[in-house]
Amino acid sequence: MNSQIFVNLPVKDLDRSIEFFTKLGFEFDPQLSDEKGTCMIVNKESFVMLLTESFFKMFTTKQICDAKKSTDVAISLPAQSRVKVDELVNKAKEAGGLEEGEPQDYGWMYGRSFEDLNGHI
Repeated sequence: MNSQIFVNLPVKDLDRSIEFFTKLGFEFDPQLSDEKGTCMIVNKESFVMLLTESFFKMFTTKQICDAKKSTDVAISLPAQSRVKVDELVNKAKEAGGLEEGEPQDYGWMYGRSFEDLNGHI
């Protein structure tokens, strides 16, 4: 069984989304990228496909959720330390994202959330 995962997200402006995630330190696979979408590399097993809304619509008969108004999915990214969590959220805010909710500290787990330019959490 293949253990890779590709999360597909619709975006309104592909270039702005690439710029946003580049500022957060992510890289993209040029072999899986064109004017309709790009493959953001999370790690060797995890990828996020940022697809223009018109291209994303080809894969579903349902309406695309406006992620600024409704939540369909929340994506979690692991970090090596509390400092790394704070760094990532701060980079997201500096790049135009919004912090979502309050920090969560359970002692054994610490988390913060942000919205990207399209409202994805």
